[in-house]
Amino acid sequence: MRALILVMDSVGIGGAPDAERYGDEGADTVGHIAEACMAGRADSAAREGPLRLPNLVALGLGEACRLATGRVPPGLEGRVERGQFGCASEVSKGKDTPSGHWEIAGVPVPFDWGYFPRTTPCFPAELTRAFCEQAGLPGILGDCHASGTEIIAEFGERHMRTGMPICYTSADSVFQIAAHEETFGLERLYEISAIARRLIDPLKIGRVIARPFVGTSSKDFRRTSHRRDFSVPPPEDTILDHAAGAGRDVVTIGKIDDIFAHRGTGRNMRGDGNMALFDATLNGLASLADGGFLFANFIDFDTLHGHRRDVAGYAAALEAFDNRLPELLSRLRSDDLLIITADHGCDPTWSGTDHTREQVPILAWSTQSSSPIGRRAGFADMGATAARHLGLPEPMQGAHF
Repeated sequence: MRALILVMDSVGIGGAPDAERYGDEGADTVGHIAEACMAGRADSAAREGPLRLPNLVALGLGEACRLATGRVPPGLEGRVERGQFGCASEVSKGKDTPSGHWEIAGVPVPFDWGYFPRTTPCFPAELTRAFCEQAGLPGILGDCHASGTEIIAEFGERHMRTGMPICYTSADSVFQIAAHEETFGLERLYEISAIARRLIDPLKIGRVIARPFVGTSSKDFRRTSHRRDFSVPPPEDTILDHAAGAGRDVVTIGKIDDIFAHRGTGRNMRGDGNMALFDATLNGLASLADGGFLFANFIDFDTLHGHRRDVAGYAAALEAFDNRLPELLSRLRSDDLLIITADHGCDPTWSGTDHTREQVPILAWSTQSSSPIGRRAGFADMGATAARHLGLPEPMQGAHF
């Protein structure tokens, strides 16, 4: 048997029970996108009309939304034809990428992450001083909470003139460093990011993210696919560790290897955008050995559309992903397990540019079981289910469905 977990990054389906604590009560990524599409507020050159996700609906997306919020978003009504569906609320604190993925893999985050204050400057002076000294930098730009695209537009030209990297953060536990691939250098960016990783370890910051960009001015700057995350490792063994330890074939797609600090992540395949990542998933599945595990992340929903509050773009990305699903389903064997889920929300109709604390869908395709999944307290049930399917030791947290 083989197992696959596909994470649609940020595709939440309604506020978590504790969303009020995070300022996210009422957030609903899929629901609000569907409402905007039905009202004609998400028409663009790439799409128009109601949100159309027939394959995800057939796997149970609409009914998963009903479990989470009590209603099916407009346009997502339809019969579940080929899978089990459910929803899950996160038990880890926060609403960030590492917490969501680690919990899916069976390890909820048992501690509070460190965060930088909403001040300018936001980084401790001693951290900035040590970073500049150890990395040989003349200084840094930014030093604030910011949107990645906006801060590059604001400081990119000055960065190219001075050689000072752009450093910023968000509501996540993160230290982000943007630098020009050509004038600053990609390897140089990775080098200083590794230095920053060591310096912020005592602060319990989850990730340092290297954010390379290209272009000649604020009018044409764009971030590239050479992003790299420098994460702390999970505090316990995940399903990836168990699979690798058992000698199983492990394939990870996209930024999964960075999220898990390259521990147990096997063969990693990258791609520039969701469609390239889908191609990589199909290629990874084609080569996945018996008993193998594939773990994929589809980043565009979050990075390109959620954080930029781009409703029409998010809707188009969902429809493009849905259009590719028959290719994947047709390649599954009768004893395979497929789970499609998310790691948090990023409601593009919400205020600000940060993630939203939401429930996530669980859409499971398997011929081995048809029992209902229901509402789950914790994402770890997905890791436990995949581990049981593969005959691996189940994680310490989570109950299989």
